[in-house]
Amino acid sequence: MEEYLIITFEETTMALYMERICKREKKEGRMIPLPKAIDAGCGLAWATRERDEEVWKRFLERENIAYERMVEVEL
Repeated sequence: MEEYLIITFEETTMALYMERICKREKKEGRMIPLPKAIDAGCGLAWATRERDEEVWKRFLERENIAYERMVEVEL
C-alpha cells in the first residue's frame, strides 16, 4: 500500500476540469472513483503521491478549481 493525497469535488464538471488542467501542467496524479471510506459529492477524486497540501491548495486556487476536501489515505 502507498500513501496518497485524495482531492474530492462536489461537482463532476470540476473534477474533469481538474484532470484536464493537471494533464496540461504535467501534475502527478490521476482521476479515480471516490474510495468508499471518503464521503464526498460527485464520486470522482484526484489521487496523487505528491502529498503536500499547501502546494495543491496554491495550485487549485491559481487555476480556479473548486474542491471539496483533501484527505491522506493508503491505497
